[in-house]
Order: sequence, then structure tokens, then C-alpha cells
Amino acid sequence: MSRIAKAPIAIPKGVNVTLTGNNLTVKGSKGELSFDFNPAVAISVTDAVIQMQWDKDNKTSVAQAGTARAIANGMVVGVSDGFEKKLTLIGVGYRAQAKGKILSLSLGYSHPVDFEVPDGITVETPSQTEILVKGSNKQQVGEVAAKIRSYRPPEPYKGKGVRYADENVAKKEAKKK
Repeated sequence: MSRIAKAPIAIPKGVNVTLTGNNLTVKGSKGELSFDFNPAVAISVTDAVIQMQWDKDNKTSVAQAGTARAIANGMVVGVSDGFEKKLTLIGVGYRAQAKGKILSLSLGYSHPVDFEVPDGITVETPSQTEILVKGSNKQQVGEVAAKIRSYRPPEPYKGKGVRYADENVAKKEAKKK
């Protein structure tokens, strides 16, 4: 029995939810998101609540119900509040600068790394060593943050590189003679 799927999703004021077959469309102040759900899960939208129904005897439909509920909740939160990931640059001379739809990164290479920000995502640099990735789609925000981090992941000896603000990098001990 899925505990996650049992919980109803409250629709906040200012968010419009439309259900067409298995396609759920959510509109809010931060944008519009749409997703096609698995037919093993039936979604019902009443006055201010979204609920999932599924066949309790079928294990795959139970798992799909929990997944569908988590995705639908992410959509509602995304269009009302939005999501953000914070990255930190650690290293001498490591800098970031947002110029419109391009994020210019100086990460110790012989050339600057220019990252083109996809549509639906905004990137801000409050300081030269901080990057804020914001958007309404949780998956896309995480994917963009991971792609930026992959240009110079934190190394285990000095901890230099791009890391998430809440990431803890375990440092290794250097070689001893």
C-alpha cells in the first residue's frame, strides 16, 4: 500500500489545474507545466484537491501511484513557489558571471566555459562564487545544476570545484613519505 499516493494534494489559490485524460496541466504565477501520467493510475481533480486512485492488487500500479503523486505535487509547488538550487565555487580564481542567457564560468581552464541556459530556467550570480539556478520544473532545475557542477566537480584532496551549497565533500588525506 502506497503511503505517499494516499495523501491528497492541496491546490493553492492562483493555481489552475486541468485534467484531460491522463494529461495533467498546471498553470500558476511561475509558469505552466504539463505531464502525461501512466494509465494504471486514475487522477481526480475536485474543488481544491488532487487525488490518485489505483488498483491495490497490482504492485506496478501502486508504485506508479506514488510516483504520479510525487510528480503532480512537484508540478503544483513549482508553478506556485518555484524551485532553486544553489551552487558554490571553491578554488582560487574560480568565478561565475551571468550575462543574459549565458553563464560564463572561469574554472581554472585555459579558456572560460560558457554555459547556455535553457528556456524556463533563470540563473543568477549574487556573488562571483555563488550560482542560483531557479525554475518551475524540479527535474529541469536539478539537471541544469548537475550539468554546471559537471564542468569541475569537487576533487577529494583540496575540495576545489563546483559543489552544491549543502554538499559535504569528504577530503582524503594526502600521501605520506
